Amino acid sequence: MAILKSTLLMAAGIVSFVAVSIPLYAQERPADPVQADAVQAISAPSADITLSFIVPGRLTEVSVKEGDIVPKGKLLACLDDQPERIQALQYKVQAGDKAKILSAEAELAQKKLDLKKVESAKAKGAASDWEIEHLVVSVRIADLSVKAAILEQELYQHRYAQAMSQLERMRLVSPIAGRVEKVSVETGEAVNALGAVIQLVSIDPLWIDVPVPLAQAKKLAVGQNVRVQFPDAEAGATPSGKIIHIAAVADAASDTLGIRIEVANPHNRPAGERVSVTFAPHADDHQHARLRTK
Repeated sequence: MAILKSTLLMAAGIVSFVAVSIPLYAQERPADPVQADAVQAISAPSADITLSFIVPGRLTEVSVKEGDIVPKGKLLACLDDQPERIQALQYKVQAGDKAKILSAEAELAQKKLDLKKVESAKAKGAASDWEIEHLVVSVRIADLSVKAAILEQELYQHRYAQAMSQLERMRLVSPIAGRVEKVSVETGEAVNALGAVIQLVSIDPLWIDVPVPLAQAKKLAVGQNVRVQFPDAEAGATPSGKIIHIAAVADAASDTLGIRIEVANPHNRPAGERVSVTFAPHADDHQHARLRTK
């Protein structure tokens, strides 16, 4: 009986020691500051554009394929524009034709000369007032004909400019430097206005939109550095990003504020990865910490 009682007391002592030791160990173990402040998010392209024609037509050329890297301004695709080119050429010829203007100016000069001769004849009593009035009206009409010819040429110049603008609408040009993510059409197909043709993305840099708790977001500033941990990255390999935008309106339901981060992507990691974002302490926070230490 004494042996059993001694055994029970020893067991109780061990349990008591373990129960006390575990919370003490947990309290003394330092927390990982990176994981404690990390926020999970998903990377996204800094540009994601779906290009379309604003006029319907038939594709005569698609000069890129999926995966191609394209510079800004590269021709990606074009529609059949033969009828529009013929019309533009016609307007170009008419816009540069000055025959009507020269003819009207010559007729005006002749009418003025006739009027001058008749006025000289009238001074000698060889012409009537009716002839003078008739030639005055003729000079005025000839002057208006010159102005009409000039206006007609300007109209053709505007029509030519409009035709060239219409031709530009039948060409799809890359507005950014990026990667062709998707080609939705093939040469020879008919496309509708505003139908998806080519999707372009830019993944260097990447953008990361992070919903940050409002209390923490108030301590952040545009231009502040952050650490971004990508999946399967080596330990300690945390690319440095920076805050480029802080939303002006918070989400009342989640009590968060949207923060946009830009991070360089020289290795062309795909967008859409789950990442861990850690906000580095702001310079003001370091200063306050030093003051508290003093």
